[in-house]
Amino acid sequence: MTTNQSYATVEQICQALANKQATNIKIVEIGGISDLADYFVICSGRSIPQVKAIFDHLEEQMEKQNKFALRKEGYSEGRWIAVDYGDVIVHIFHKDTREVYGLDNLWNNGNNVTDYVSEEEKSDLGSKNS
Repeated sequence: MTTNQSYATVEQICQALANKQATNIKIVEIGGISDLADYFVICSGRSIPQVKAIFDHLEEQMEKQNKFALRKEGYSEGRWIAVDYGDVIVHIFHKDTREVYGLDNLWNNGNNVTDYVSEEEKSDLGSKNS
């Protein structure tokens, strides 16, 4: 997958996560740091049922676009679900578990972590700044 294709997948993933009220969605570009993937997408849920619901929605939305997870781990516990889409790995954390592992900070090299802002949030910001 090219970097542009990978980032298009990141956008689709972030939209699906945001649609299910995932919080603190971060995009971590790891392509220059690791061979694991081009990107991590990291988000949080407020409860185990919400973490599982976020994953279920993500999987459903991605499969509608013929994108299938190569591997998924952690669903039964619901504290940290990792989903591998090849060049993009998604980490869906329970908020408390996310604080313990701190992947955002672990993979941060100073300029490779960005907050996801949905199109709706962008338009809200634009109207507030007008």
